[in-house]
Amino acid sequence: MYFTDRGIEELEDRRGEEEVSLAWLADRLRAFVDAHPEHAGAADRLATFLARDDEDLD
Repeated sequence: MYFTDRGIEELEDRRGEEEVSLAWLADRLRAFVDAHPEHAGAADRLATFLARDDEDLD
């Protein structure tokens, strides 16, 4: 298990049954970057990864 898996597991445990929009997710990512600007690059890479089609990942 990677260290980051703890956060992913917490997300599943706390919000795993919820349905959210991508607009909500984008807003939460912006709020995260506002609070933690040193992680803006990682948030941007995650957003780019999520925005692409599965076919684009090759």
